[in-house]
Parts: sequence; structure tokens; C-alpha cells
Amino acid sequence: MYQVLFRDSRFFDLLLTLDEELAGEARRGGCACGGVLHGAAYERKPRGGPPGLARGSAIRFSFCCATEGCRRRMTPPSLRFLGRKVFFGVVVLLLPVLRDGPTPERLNRLCETFAVSVRTARRWCRFWRETFVTSRVWQSARGRFAAPARGKSMPGALLGAFSEISDPESRVVAVLRLVSPIGAARAF
Repeated sequence: MYQVLFRDSRFFDLLLTLDEELAGEARRGGCACGGVLHGAAYERKPRGGPPGLARGSAIRFSFCCATEGCRRRMTPPSLRFLGRKVFFGVVVLLLPVLRDGPTPERLNRLCETFAVSVRTARRWCRFWRETFVTSRVWQSARGRFAAPARGKSMPGALLGAFSEISDPESRVVAVLRLVSPIGAARAF
């Protein structure tokens, strides 16, 4: 059910649109010093997206204060990029979920399909099950769920926590919204 999202350029276009909205909100908020934020976007070289992505899909929105003496950088949350990871966030989220299949052959097939090494896929699983569950993002969000999401079953437990959302695309977007502060950097 989630495999389709990896190949759907419209889904990646939706994530770009949502990122543009988040960037617009951040820009309108301005700098903590009261200064205006100027665009300081930069290009990334993300992996794992489908062919034919929109031209701006690799742009990471970021801003810099225009006030002389301040010049602080602010990078808003992103649904496309998960921190400094090279792969698109949706790949980092969903590949470990799809990996939890019955056979090692499944892992090898997934890694081959998405050009991810088995070692990287295992590292992502460790990230979700060890690093993410101790992060401030998760510590502040975990109380919002009626049923506890167990760290050992992450990130699948996150997707399961949004079980009231029946559409897989909307469910993935909800999880990406929840974890998006991981990639935000605010120097204020």
C-alpha cells in the first residue's frame, strides 16, 4: 500500500507544496530580533525520489535575517527532508516499515529497488527505534496518542498511531508533519 508513494511524483509535488506553505509561515513570522527574513534557500541532492520530479523538489527552504548585526539563519520544518539525511524523508520513514517483512530476501529486494544499502536500511531502523524515541520531538508528541506507540516497533507504530486516517497518503503526511521539527534549525 505504501510502495506506490515512492513512485508517485504527485505525492512528492504535494510535499513540496506543503513545504512551501511551512516556509511562508516561517517567513511571515520574521526574526526574533524583529528583522525581516530574506530567502537563503539551498539545493540538496536527495536520493530515493521518482523520476520526473518538479524542478524545485531538491530546494531546501531557509532564511536569513536582513538586520545588520543579526543575520541569523532560520530553516523551517520540512516534510520532504528529515534532518541531514541524504534520502527523501518519506523513504527514511517507509523503507523500515516495508523492511519488517517475513524474509531477508524482502529487505534485499527493497534495498535494490530504492538503491539503499542494507547497512543504511538497518541504520534507519536504529534511528527510529533508538534515536527518535529519545528525541524532544517524540517526547513531546507521544502523549497525544490514545494507544502508546512502542519504540521497538517504530516507525510502523507511528503510522499505526494515525489509524483513524484511512488514506495512506494522508497518513504518511500526518506522520511527516509530526516528525518535521527534526529537520528544522532555528538559530534564535
